Amino acid sequence: MRSKHFKNECRKVKRLLKRNVGSTHSNTAYQSTLLSAMDTVSPEPHVAVLSTALASHPNTLFRLVKKLAKAAPHVKFTFFSSAKYNLTLFSNTSSTPSNMRHDIHDGIPENHVFAGEPMEDMNLFFAVAADEFRRAVKHVMKNSDRKITCIICHAFLWFTCDLAQEIGVPWVPYWTPGASSLTIYIYKDLFRQTLGVEGNEGRMNEKLNFIPGFSDYRLGDLPRDVLSNNIELKGPFYVMLYKMPQTLARGDALIVNSFEELDPDLIKNLKSKFKKIFTIWPISPPDSPPQSSVSDEYGCLPWLQKHHPNSVAYIAFGTRAMLPPNEINALAEALEASGIPFLWSLKDDLKKHLPLGFLDRTSEFGKVVAFAPQVQVLSHGATGVFITHSGWQSVMESLTAGVPIICRPFWGDQLVNTWMVENVYKIGMRVDGGVFTKNGAIDAIAQVLLHEKGKMFREQSTAYKELVIKAVEADGSSTENFKGLLEMITAPGNL
Repeated sequence: MRSKHFKNECRKVKRLLKRNVGSTHSNTAYQSTLLSAMDTVSPEPHVAVLSTALASHPNTLFRLVKKLAKAAPHVKFTFFSSAKYNLTLFSNTSSTPSNMRHDIHDGIPENHVFAGEPMEDMNLFFAVAADEFRRAVKHVMKNSDRKITCIICHAFLWFTCDLAQEIGVPWVPYWTPGASSLTIYIYKDLFRQTLGVEGNEGRMNEKLNFIPGFSDYRLGDLPRDVLSNNIELKGPFYVMLYKMPQTLARGDALIVNSFEELDPDLIKNLKSKFKKIFTIWPISPPDSPPQSSVSDEYGCLPWLQKHHPNSVAYIAFGTRAMLPPNEINALAEALEASGIPFLWSLKDDLKKHLPLGFLDRTSEFGKVVAFAPQVQVLSHGATGVFITHSGWQSVMESLTAGVPIICRPFWGDQLVNTWMVENVYKIGMRVDGGVFTKNGAIDAIAQVLLHEKGKMFREQSTAYKELVIKAVEADGSSTENFKGLLEMITAPGNL
């Protein structure tokens, strides 16, 4: 409708302009330029997608964009991210539109030597991100055959709201963690007013029942930056986390990486604070893709085929979380002592922290690999427990596969995710003390795989798996929300 109307109007304007070309009262140079522009600028939608360079977040946003692009082939998408992430994301050119990629600088100077500081790369990225995205979007606007009609961005890029308003298009942030962590950040100011920002060390077990949907939530489960003082001294990444919640409500809509039935009370509360909320999970159907289409260079899936249902412990801690050497050693000792079959995704440079001879002694029942196809591993019937850092993507992938979780959180939303796993979803447990010891790991693995508590976790996980399946049915909540988002970015005027 929009395209047909636009073309009809262009024809009318062209006829009028052509009649006046040559008139002494007309600016013929301007008219010629306008006629040429009408011939070259497409009226079809063009969505700019702005991504961070943080862990699994670009991949999560990228998969959503690919689904949108498949559903609306007439829409052009330009995906802005660092060259490093784009190189990985666009490597499968057979299924990725070639017009989607635009690289931005990640802020890391050439030949930079990292000092090993936490979030050092993210501080470098966010120090230049606002200028880099503005420059990149302006460049694409100048050189594209289509005007940008909408901006979808990772919610951390709060500063792009001003850019969207400047060019007069809808701004749609995407919160890649869950509704629980989003709620925490939305109420950040209330936390700081109620609890202060210093002197909380002895209050970690204090209950914070003044936040909707968080009965029995503890102060110790808050992301550390929520109550941090001197945010500016911690670097641009933490400044971003502090300023972001104040801007998100200005969005024309908010996408949340979840589904409504998972956290109905939290979603209901969030809907009262935003113009529109689209909860979309999973992005792809929960059925596993054929093995031939999955990268499994280390043979994880054939290895799983040799084991009994619900018998294997799968261990992975994401792309950024890293167990300290003493915990790698303790977890390895626990796995060896228990004799439980295990599949451990462990980077090659960390294998030096395994006990001497561990790989040989456990080769009959264990497998350590540099990379595992996580979604397919979790979906395999042999996998009985997921030992993880509790990153939201990992929690959701485990929940979608119906696999119980043993949590060892490190920072950020991993703390609240762990609390939700234990106290709300009841699909797993935190390792005793929050860190791995040999005995603590042995006990946790035994409880999930061998004891009655584990049976309860599996039953609850299976119930959530069924909710996920319903969410992506023809009339499911995620399906309807995806349709709503699609309509928003393709409809005349976008709103």
